[in-house]
Amino acid sequence: MNFRAACVGLVVTICASAAVTKIDVQERTDVLNGRAFGKAGPYERVVAKAHFAVDPKLPGNQQIRDLALAPKNAAGLVEFTADLYLLKPKGAGNGVMLYEVSNRGGKGLLSTFNYASGSKDPRTEAEFGDAFLLEQGYTLVWAGWQFDIPEDKTSVGIEVPRIDALSGVVRAEFVPSEKVTRFDLADRSMKPYPVSDPDAPGTQLLMRDVADGPRRVIPRSQWKFWDNTGVEMAAGFLPGKLYEVIYTAKSPALAGLGLAATRDVVSHLRAQDPGIKRAVAFGTSQSGRFLRTFLYFGFNADERGKPVFDGVWAHVAGAGRGSFNQRFAQPSRTSGRLAGTYYPTDVFPFADLRMMDPETKEVDGLLVQSMDANIVPKVFYTNGSHEYWGRGASLIHTSVDGKKDDGVAASTRVYFLAGTQHGTGAFPPRKNQTAYLTNPADARPVLRALLGHMTAWVLAGATPPASRMPRIDKGELVPMSMVHFPSLPGVNLPRIQHQAWRVDYGPDYKTKGIATLEPPRAGRPFVTLLPQVDRDGNEISGIRLPDVSVPLGTYTGWNLRDASIGAPAELFSLIGGFHPFPATKQERAAKKDSRPAIAERYASKEDYLGKIRAAMDALTREGFLLSVDRARLEKQADIRWTQLAAQ
Repeated sequence: MNFRAACVGLVVTICASAAVTKIDVQERTDVLNGRAFGKAGPYERVVAKAHFAVDPKLPGNQQIRDLALAPKNAAGLVEFTADLYLLKPKGAGNGVMLYEVSNRGGKGLLSTFNYASGSKDPRTEAEFGDAFLLEQGYTLVWAGWQFDIPEDKTSVGIEVPRIDALSGVVRAEFVPSEKVTRFDLADRSMKPYPVSDPDAPGTQLLMRDVADGPRRVIPRSQWKFWDNTGVEMAAGFLPGKLYEVIYTAKSPALAGLGLAATRDVVSHLRAQDPGIKRAVAFGTSQSGRFLRTFLYFGFNADERGKPVFDGVWAHVAGAGRGSFNQRFAQPSRTSGRLAGTYYPTDVFPFADLRMMDPETKEVDGLLVQSMDANIVPKVFYTNGSHEYWGRGASLIHTSVDGKKDDGVAASTRVYFLAGTQHGTGAFPPRKNQTAYLTNPADARPVLRALLGHMTAWVLAGATPPASRMPRIDKGELVPMSMVHFPSLPGVNLPRIQHQAWRVDYGPDYKTKGIATLEPPRAGRPFVTLLPQVDRDGNEISGIRLPDVSVPLGTYTGWNLRDASIGAPAELFSLIGGFHPFPATKQERAAKKDSRPAIAERYASKEDYLGKIRAAMDALTREGFLLSVDRARLEKQADIRWTQLAAQ
C-alpha cells in the first residue's frame, strides 16, 4: 500500500509490513502553508504513532537483550509503540529517505543542514532555515527509540515493556559545577531507574578527583536517597569532583527494542512508499553512537534479511557506541574525562574490520555481522578535533595498539573536520565555564557538501571523495607527547586526553548485556592518538575550513574547565578552544606570543579575503564545499576580520 495514499485520516491503520502492525496518524498538515520547495513542490507533515510486534524467536531479534523474558501477546509477540514524525514531499521527491536517529528525543537535521533555528516541531520559516533539504527533495523521518526521555508533545520517544521480575545493580554519576546538596540519579533530564531497596547490600556513594584516580567511599551515615530518584548529602557535593552512587533497581526496560524500532519502521516505510528508492541514516553524537551500535549488532538487516539503510552516517560519534542494548541501560550516558566515565561507550571493537585486542585476544569488528550477512551499507564517519581529544576517534582508523593505519572498510569514508569542536561554534566566541574562549568554527557547509556525495553514492554509485583523516604513516596522527602545540601565554595543555579503557562489567555482560560489577573493573587503556598541528597550533590534516587554513587564530578541539567549577586541569566536555592571533607585531611582542600577528600575515583585509576565496576554491574542487555556501563563508570571514584584526 502506498503510504501517501494511506494517510487519509487522522487515525489510520496501514497494512502491516514486517514487525510494524499499525501506524496511527494523528496529524497530517501542509508545511509552511503549502509553499513549494523547488522541483519537490509542497511538503506535508505527518505526526503518528507506530505500533510494533516482534517475534523473540526470529534470529534477527535474538540480539535484543532480555527479549525472551518480556511480556508477550497471545501470538507470542512482544508489543511496543514509538512516536513517528515525517516531513515529506507531496509529489515526487529525490527518492531518498533521510532518517535522523533522534538525539534524546530531538530533531537536529534542519539546524544541521538548513542553517535553521532548533526545533522539535518545526513550523516557522526560521525553523526551516534555507530549506536546503526540502529543496533537494528528501523525505525526512524521525522515530522514537529512547525509552527514558521526558514526556512532552514534541519529543519522539518509545514505550517498551519492562520486566518486573528482574532486579539488578545500577550506577549513577554526577559532577557538580557548584556546591550543591542534591543530585538526580538520571543523566540530564532523563527518567532514572528508581531505587528499589535503599539498604540493599553493595549500596554506596563514591567520590574521585579525576576519572583515573582512586575512589573514596562516603560513609552511609552522611548521605541518603530522596524520593528514590536522587541523592542528598547535608555537607554538600563539591564542584569538579566525580560522584558515583551504586544502588539496586528493578523492572528494567527493554532498551534494545529501540534498535528494532529503527530497523522496522524504516523497512516498513520503504515497503509502503514506492517513491522511496534509498534510505540514509544520519546521527549526531549520541545518535551517531547509536548507529555504530545498530551496525555492530547486525540490525541493518530487517526481519526478512533485506538491507534497511543503504547509507549510514555517524557524525561526531568518535569511536563510541553506548548503553543502548543491555539490562538497566542508560542510553543518555556518554563518555569523557569527567562525564560518563566507565559507562559502556568506548568498548571494543572500534573499527570496521576484524582486529584482535592484544590484551584480551578478542577478535571482532564493527561491521562483521553486516559483512557476514552481505548487508554492508555505505558509511561516513565524520569527526572533529574534539572527537580525537575527547572521544577516542583515532581508534576507528588505526590498529588497536596505535602503530599503524588500519581497520576502515572499502565501503567506508572517514572525514576529519580539522579545528572543530563537538557542535557548531558561535562568533564572537565567549567563555562558557571554560578556561579559554570557545571554538567558533562551523563545519555545516562541509556537511552539506558531504550529504550530496552520500546521496549520489547510494542512488547512482558515484564514488565520494577519498577519506581525509590524520594518518600515522604521514606523521599526522601522534601521541599527545608529540603534539607540537606552541607555547602560548596563559594557555595550558590538558593533563591528558580522554582515554578509552578496557572495562570489565562482569562475566555476563558481553553475551547477555548484564552488568554485575559496578563500579566496573578498569584495565589498561587503549592507545588513542591525536592530530598533529602546525606552528600556530592548527591541525595539518583532514578537511580544513577556511578559518583553519587561512587563520586569524588557533582553533582547538579541546578546552579546560574554568577554576570556578573545579578540576581546572581536565578537559571541558564537548567544547573546543579559540586563541586569537595578536593583531599587530607590537601586540605580539608585548604578549610574548610566538605566533605571527595578523598584520604580519595579511597585507590588508582584501589580501585576507582573497586568501579565503582561494581556500574556498580548493574546497569546492575537492568536493567539500557547495557554491551556494561560498557567500556565507565570505561574510563570516569579513565579520571575523573586523572583530579580530583591529587595525
